[in-house]
Amino acid sequence: MAIQWYPGHMHKAQKAIREGLPQVDLLIEILDARIPYSSENPAIAELRRDTLRGEKPCIKVLSKTDLADPDATAAWQEHLEQERGVKTFTTTTEQPGKIKQLLELCRRVVPNKDAGVKNINAMIVGIPNVGKSTIINTLAGRVIARTGNEPAVTKSQQRINLDNGIVLLDTPGILWPKIVNPNSSYRLAATGAIKNTAMEYDDVAFFVAEYLITAYPELLAARFNLDHTPSTELEFLEMAANHRGALNKGGKVNLHKICEVLINELRSGKLGRITLESPAMIERENEEIALAQAKKAADAAARKKRFKENSRQT
Repeated sequence: MAIQWYPGHMHKAQKAIREGLPQVDLLIEILDARIPYSSENPAIAELRRDTLRGEKPCIKVLSKTDLADPDATAAWQEHLEQERGVKTFTTTTEQPGKIKQLLELCRRVVPNKDAGVKNINAMIVGIPNVGKSTIINTLAGRVIARTGNEPAVTKSQQRINLDNGIVLLDTPGILWPKIVNPNSSYRLAATGAIKNTAMEYDDVAFFVAEYLITAYPELLAARFNLDHTPSTELEFLEMAANHRGALNKGGKVNLHKICEVLINELRSGKLGRITLESPAMIERENEEIALAQAKKAADAAARKKRFKENSRQT
């Protein structure tokens, strides 16, 4: 079952973003490098593509790249920059100074504004807990946006003059009303974009474990001292629980505890540098979703047709 989390302040923020985006010179979207697709706001992508026809320059900042698989990050940069008007920029949790280079990129992608005459008005957006506030504070050289290791810290818009010809319109971290790809909802939960109270650790951990067994078995083996690659997510969690001592009385596995351990160590990077999705994977998932939606629509149309035929007969 997909996880959904869309508190009221996000609806207001989503509306404000849609109204404000056509008025700014540049969009800066902060993405989690571990889930670049799942952390991209589909409403904003649709607005850029359909309403603005790709004319609005966009910098997609891949944050937390020190927690992500470097080869996967390079592949995502290449993929994202295939879209018209998009440039990518990477940041880490350990090198805040590099973020200053983002301002130079802003100047390059909006070349028609003289730095001495007009400000560049940039809207900065991102999902909850993606590191947006930390980036803003680094760019400003002072604490402006509150930070915290939990989603939905920023809940209102604010304009920030960086005193160098660039004005940022900061927006709250938002998700969207319906996450169509159920796998994306699990990835968002796994990386901390969804409040812990809105998710089940066990469900998310099983999803993550199933993926890691296939994609990063060597990291699991090293972290949990596995002597062989488990064939199922349950087998892995039981092996990990025994290694870590996540056991109840009598030696029975405490499944919830080891699930919490797995998710927390994924988020902190203790498992290693992990990316939870690839462009090819997303393409396959979207094809499957499209087929499922087409079948659902066809079934609904068939039911409607049968109902009309039965009504005429009576």
